[in-house]
Amino acid sequence: MEEIFKFMTDSRRSFIDTINGLCLEELNEVPQGYNNNIIWNFGHIIVSTPLLCYVRTGIWEDGQAIKYVNKYKKGTKPNGLIGVSELEELKARALSSVEQLKKDYQEGVFTSMQPFNTSTYQSSLYTMEDVLITCVGHDNLHYGYAKAIIKSIKNK
Repeated sequence: MEEIFKFMTDSRRSFIDTINGLCLEELNEVPQGYNNNIIWNFGHIIVSTPLLCYVRTGIWEDGQAIKYVNKYKKGTKPNGLIGVSELEELKARALSSVEQLKKDYQEGVFTSMQPFNTSTYQSSLYTMEDVLITCVGHDNLHYGYAKAIIKSIKNK
């Protein structure tokens, strides 16, 4: 399991490095043909992981304790520009949330989770390991979207 947490952290660091190379205007831009922007994709992975790991598994009753959940959860779109303070908080949360997840996993928080099917792929997730692998895939799917948006912005 250590490898999964390491890969999640490494991929989020790579996403942060990519974001660090862009200005706020680029992060907030929704290019033609897209429904969202780079920062929405980044914020989305940060709120989706605890939703999958804690809410969908039945550990938490709902996701309202997750900061920014209503702004970045599935089905939302960017509505307004984000500034430097929100950007910095999202970057910090990207890494600290993985550390908390790892700690909770090691402490046995997820030993009695409720299995569920993902809404996107209809994959059945029976164990926390299944959920974590799905989260890694989901993170990287949205990192790929962000990279495509960057290419679109740079090529206009």
